[in-house]
Amino acid sequence: MTRAVLFEDAAGRITGVSVKGHSGYAEEGSDIVCAGISTLLITIDQALCSLVGLSPIEHGGEDGFAEVLLPPGITDKQMEQAQLLFGALRIGFSDIAEQYPAYFRLTTRKVH
Repeated sequence: MTRAVLFEDAAGRITGVSVKGHSGYAEEGSDIVCAGISTLLITIDQALCSLVGLSPIEHGGEDGFAEVLLPPGITDKQMEQAQLLFGALRIGFSDIAEQYPAYFRLTTRKVH
């Protein structure tokens, strides 16, 4: 199962996302759940760079782990724009979690 966590600050703003695991829906190369999750994660990362002008903090590694975090010191305008993008990510991830609950779980964690 793949698990995603959206990180929210005290004001309810999403400050990052972490994804870990393999969905196990199908074999590698045929797993539409994994493909959907990966596409959304890559899109948020690229959109934060291209559209908002940020250089997100990225982590990746074994076991399907990937993380995209907002860097410190961003402007209010950049935060506002990032929230639109993260909102779209939440919608996409929520849809996948509803359609494939045995393969993908989405949670939110408060961070300070």
